[in-house]
Amino acid sequence: MLSADEPELPEVDPTRPSIARVYDAFLGGKDNYEVDREVYRQALAIDPDAPLAARDLRDWLVRVVRFLAGTAGIDQFLDCGSGLPTAQNVHQVAQRTNPDVTVVYVDNDPVVAAHGRALLAENQSTHFLFADLRRPAEILQHPVVTKVLDFDRPLALMQCATIHHVLDEEGPAELMRAYIDALPSGSYVALSHFLDPGEGSEYRSLARRLEENLRRSVGSGECRTHERILSFLDGLEPIEPGLVPVVDWWPDGPPMKPLAPVQRLIAGAVARKP
Repeated sequence: MLSADEPELPEVDPTRPSIARVYDAFLGGKDNYEVDREVYRQALAIDPDAPLAARDLRDWLVRVVRFLAGTAGIDQFLDCGSGLPTAQNVHQVAQRTNPDVTVVYVDNDPVVAAHGRALLAENQSTHFLFADLRRPAEILQHPVVTKVLDFDRPLALMQCATIHHVLDEEGPAELMRAYIDALPSGSYVALSHFLDPGEGSEYRSLARRLEENLRRSVGSGECRTHERILSFLDGLEPIEPGLVPVVDWWPDGPPMKPLAPVQRLIAGAVARKP
């Protein structure tokens, strides 16, 4: 839902790839430009199975939201770096479980903002904030957030495929801590991240090549170790099975075929604040 004081959006630069539009290309969407599709093609040249990772991330997100809105009883979500609207958005999945769920989406891509505002205009319980997730204080104090989310009750913070685009020099741990510290007891954090499988792993070379492609094309993309990713959830209680490849987090059924190497390089976790 668009409030009257929302800022005017900057113009879209079709000559530079966008993280959100590149993900859209991986998901087979149409809201991307040739420059975004070139990043996609470069990833395919590295590993033809690369699109599986994007689909696994989307499927994981759906399972996580079902758990949060259902089993965990969460009825308010703050989704940072939400990306372009697609099938099975957070608000759609959550509101099917509980029609009273409130969702605030946050993104700093003008294409995402334009589509998000149009999509959500008729949904009174879903809101969009044009802002940079790397500025948690600005987001947490924004009127859109403080008006519709009640920080006296548990909520869900979604950081799905976002923190691996926060460079080390930008302080990803400090950024996550700022969000987590603001959450009330009983809240949940969902985090997915590119995984560095570690020295000696047969998948490490692939991780590095995919990482380098993202850094070169969109300016960010950081594979981090299992231990480093877990450190972003310090002080929280992981929900079983903990931090695992997203395909292994509460899957809907057994795998139909062996995992491709790229599917082992995206890890996800959900954790509760005591």
